[in-house]
Amino acid sequence: MTEKYFSFNDTLFEITEKYPQTIEVFKANGFPQMGDEEKRKSFGKSISLSTALSFQNRDPDAFVRLLNRSIDKELLGEDVTLSEEHSSRNGDSVKVTGLLPCPVRIPLLEAFERFKEDFSRRKNLDIQYELKAASMGLDWVKQNLSDVEDSELIPDLFISAGFDLFFDEKKIGKFKKAGIFRDELDYAKENGTFRGYGLKDPRGHYSMIGVVPAVFLVNTQELGDRPVPRSWADILEPAYENSVSLPVGDFDLFNAILLNIHKNFGSEGVRKLGLSLLDSLHPAQMVKSEHKRIRRPAVTIMPYFFTKTVKEGSSMEAVWPRDGAILSPIFMLSKVNRRDEIKEVIDFFASREVGEILAHGGLFPSTNPEVDNHLDDDRSFMWLGWDYIYSIDVAETISQCEMLFNESIEEAVHT
Repeated sequence: MTEKYFSFNDTLFEITEKYPQTIEVFKANGFPQMGDEEKRKSFGKSISLSTALSFQNRDPDAFVRLLNRSIDKELLGEDVTLSEEHSSRNGDSVKVTGLLPCPVRIPLLEAFERFKEDFSRRKNLDIQYELKAASMGLDWVKQNLSDVEDSELIPDLFISAGFDLFFDEKKIGKFKKAGIFRDELDYAKENGTFRGYGLKDPRGHYSMIGVVPAVFLVNTQELGDRPVPRSWADILEPAYENSVSLPVGDFDLFNAILLNIHKNFGSEGVRKLGLSLLDSLHPAQMVKSEHKRIRRPAVTIMPYFFTKTVKEGSSMEAVWPRDGAILSPIFMLSKVNRRDEIKEVIDFFASREVGEILAHGGLFPSTNPEVDNHLDDDRSFMWLGWDYIYSIDVAETISQCEMLFNESIEEAVHT
């Protein structure tokens, strides 16, 4: 590993101040706050590169290579953010769009770049892609697709977690309803981690390559005489009102939580979830919440990955809910009429290599049956189920849940 232009002890602010071209690399790879001048100064001055990478469990070698290449960009002529749209070299191309989980985005893109180079050479067909960090949100996808009516103008393959985009018939859902997409995963069996959960879409539209499990991180110092919550039912108890931090800004995961609470506990459950809200934090902030001077949550709900960044000896205790970690699926949608051109691309994202990056690098369990997800047999999941998904209007249900959730918060404020 060669630092070349900077030291691991340099702060993010020092690096970006000296080399402004690195700002885009930080923004595109899990540090979106670096794009805001004020946050870049406040946040960036308070954390070294070494601490930032270790805190988010980043691969130092891969990240340093990206930073070094960004500084070398004028000489190399490369796009080092690995997030902008890559141009086709010939008249045709395969178009791939989506969001990748931040903790594993760099290794996934490095593996994809290797695949892309070999694919393009053998097929004489370039891959044009935008695969941004999940922290960037779906707004950029929605903006590009909101007025598109011709399926030929949409990308050939989409990847993203959650339900917001793919099931809304005013968005990509309208193309799914028209039969544009088809599940092309050809696993011979299911991964043992998910045996009996029925993750495969029986109607053959959606492919699922992995999941993001939501679990609890409990601050035992803040609990007082309250018991450690062990289930989602516990979280909804009056004892935890105004005590829980929820990933409200993480729409993919938060919408999955809302839908599962609504399915299992009804509208009243969603209302109680709103009453439980103390704060909305990014998972990286949640892990450090024991150091907040005021408004410290007793419980934070977060992706399983971030519980592994808690320091040993901390007052924070990770809890896998006994009624199951709520799942936000990592979906892949592929166009039927481009099957011949994109089948190898589909197979790449469904491969053991990608599955192990997800499961081992990010603790996002893979559906590939050849991947060992390294989870104990007693780890259960709360999954919506396809029968339920197809029995409701997902987008409308999310909207109703958000309204109930927000109303309960407003009521709590005024009482």
